Amino acid sequence: MSVLMRDEAQARAQFLDVQRYTIDLDLTAGEETFDSRTVIQFTALADGDTFVEIKPATLRSISLDGHALDPADLDENRFPLTGLTTGPHELHIDAAMRYSRTGEGMHRFTDPTDNETYVYTQLFMEDVQRVFAAFDQPDLKSVFALTVTAPEGWTVLGNGIAEHTGDGRWTLAPTPPVSTYLVAVAAGPWHSVTTEHAGLPFGIHCRRSLAPHLDADADEILDITRACFDRFHEKFDEPYPFDSYDQAFVPEFNAGAMENPGLVTFRDEFIYRSAVTDTERQTRGMVIAHEMAHMWFGDLVTLTWWDDIWLNESFAEYMGYQTLAEATRFTDTWVDFGVARKGWGYDADQRPSTHPVAPDPAAVPDTASAMLNFDGISYAKGASALRQLVTWLGEKDFLAGINTHFARHRFGNATLADFIDNLASATDRDVHAWAEQWLRTTGVDTLTPHLTETDTTWSLTVDHQGTRPHRITVGTYDHAIDTQSGPDRLVLRDRFDIGIPQESSPQDGPTATQASTTQGSDSTTTRPGRRPALVVLNDNDLTYAKIRLDPGSWNTVLNSLSGIPDALTRAVVWNAARDMVRDGELAPATYLEAARTHLPHETDLALLQGVLAFADTQIAARYVTPEDRPAALATLTALTRDLIRRTEDGAQPGLRLTAVRHFIDAATQPDTIHGWLTDGTVPGGPELDPELRWRVLTRLAVLGATDESAIAAELEADPSATGQEGAARCRAALPTAEAKAAAWHAMFTDDSLSNYLFTATAQGFWQPEQTELVATYVPRYYPEATALAVRRGPAIAEAAGRYAFPAYAIDADSLHLGEQALTDQALIPALRRKLADQIDDLSRALTVRNAH
Repeated sequence: MSVLMRDEAQARAQFLDVQRYTIDLDLTAGEETFDSRTVIQFTALADGDTFVEIKPATLRSISLDGHALDPADLDENRFPLTGLTTGPHELHIDAAMRYSRTGEGMHRFTDPTDNETYVYTQLFMEDVQRVFAAFDQPDLKSVFALTVTAPEGWTVLGNGIAEHTGDGRWTLAPTPPVSTYLVAVAAGPWHSVTTEHAGLPFGIHCRRSLAPHLDADADEILDITRACFDRFHEKFDEPYPFDSYDQAFVPEFNAGAMENPGLVTFRDEFIYRSAVTDTERQTRGMVIAHEMAHMWFGDLVTLTWWDDIWLNESFAEYMGYQTLAEATRFTDTWVDFGVARKGWGYDADQRPSTHPVAPDPAAVPDTASAMLNFDGISYAKGASALRQLVTWLGEKDFLAGINTHFARHRFGNATLADFIDNLASATDRDVHAWAEQWLRTTGVDTLTPHLTETDTTWSLTVDHQGTRPHRITVGTYDHAIDTQSGPDRLVLRDRFDIGIPQESSPQDGPTATQASTTQGSDSTTTRPGRRPALVVLNDNDLTYAKIRLDPGSWNTVLNSLSGIPDALTRAVVWNAARDMVRDGELAPATYLEAARTHLPHETDLALLQGVLAFADTQIAARYVTPEDRPAALATLTALTRDLIRRTEDGAQPGLRLTAVRHFIDAATQPDTIHGWLTDGTVPGGPELDPELRWRVLTRLAVLGATDESAIAAELEADPSATGQEGAARCRAALPTAEAKAAAWHAMFTDDSLSNYLFTATAQGFWQPEQTELVATYVPRYYPEATALAVRRGPAIAEAAGRYAFPAYAIDADSLHLGEQALTDQALIPALRRKLADQIDDLSRALTVRNAH
């Protein structure tokens, strides 16, 4: 398939003006294909040639201005349009298109619970070509008018209000001008909850088999939707630009959600079949807010080319967390961002594949390279940079610049230069220089404090490794002296702001002095009194940098981390410890002991989940040697057992659920968790819902304490889509040669697995306890994954690189094997990027092991 080059897109945008698409989709043609008929009305701005994109199963006919063209002229995904004359034209295309099982294009899913079928589109980047013919690039916006023929009993959803005209025919209201990748259709026997807000129809939709679970959470989902909608209207001058707001929770969705105007699609794991923590509910709320922010950032004003994807994702990420905190009961969203999301950015920014938040256009020459930038940098680092920008600029000026941006580019396209110019119009600060330093550079700065003291003062000097300016808050803490706080509690002495490089700050007041220093250290700040027990740089987590602690503060943390009064400060400290482990400066065992000491006293769910996740999936699974893994799991077992005992009164169900999950995952002996499965409950609760039952059974499979008959019986009791995935995961985790061979064949030979069943199988296949059993598959992985990616495309390539990678084969031979594999010219870009990141992570894990 030909990818679209940036220079081709620029030339076509100067050559064409596209007014309208009239699209007719027939979803009644069978299980393999659907019919797609498209009329495109466009104007050629000069005489010349161009092309239209389509990826059909069969191209039946194509005509231009009433003259038939030869379908055989289709070259891969491009049909040439030659000899165009200046003026208006009309293109007609009739094709049969394939349904997808990989979440790309028009995805088709049959629910194993009730045998009902659903279809939905995911047209991002280039996948509109799998559904209808288009001039497929973001800056050729147009009006889209769709009609859909669907089976009787189905409901059709789209970007605009849908009208059922009888005989399975649905007409969707024409859109305002939008980009091709934002067109959306979702059809099936949906269960829907509808309401009205601000004069607009709102709806939430899911599969019928999930109806009770959607109904249980409908009030929460709609309350968050309304609250964020209202808050955005307080922030933005431009009103919501579309005629309705539907949110469809769809099966086997590859991303978290997609910001289709008027019809946001979410992965339907957000409709909870089993118990979840409040932090998980907060995450769902953040995604709702994130996607709603896209209605302005991305849909109303759209990037001109994919080098500016951060203009979509960084803003939606920042606005998602900030607006949810301002508008709903979830007021501590930035704690979760700090302990869970931000590390995604830090990790990505330290790999060889790092790139600027706003890369140079030359670095994104085509759509294949653009797809690789949907990562922790475009999301987490970009959002962190914007949070620092708001700190430096002030929210009032920030919002004024944004509103200017919307007004100047509504229903159009914009670039980084446009955005920075609009921000600059609202402030006297040098936003252009800030953008060069923050958005055009790579890597993570590191800030390290150095403390000295006299009898009456103490002084702070910050060593700055990096190039970006930072505005940070420094928090200082002392040991509590009142007995009610406990011996290890800390109290805030004060917080003060400093600039790095240091600048005189009115917040510092008359009690602070600055003196210039050199050699990588910024100026010294002197404060009255004895040195604090703990000094925390970036105390409010308002910048993006790795933070270190001075030796005295680190000793305080080892004894009193859980005694820090503010959860966001604790998140900054835990992140510092995480980074020190990854950089080889802190022994993994020391991190585990800190978790063992302090997590039993932790009250913040996001912190508990984030720290346990790192301890489990990175430290115990990858950073300690196989010989040390049993001790690491024993520490996690003791820790989670303490948490389970602490929560026996039922007052903290989220903490208890988190502890139970990680107790299961850390089990080295089957007796306790097997007893839970048999009894259907953890003593004192919770009862084992489907998620916990499959979790226990997966761990029992890893330990060799269950078999196929038990898996089949569980699947019979839970034949849902998630039950099918659970069974696939369990079967792949069984420690037998036969089970591994069957799983490998399903992943790399059979090609019939959907994207979700492929992922579940891959998650079960590789286990830290089974490295010897699967050792022969490590060298097989690279050539077979390469061939698979060529056959099945980017979505399966992403899954193969993320989940099917031999992540627990951590030794010099495996590293060398991976490095050699990266030289294979047959690697498609999606798999090459994922393998490069995985191999760098493998190298880091090996370095951490060797350092301790």
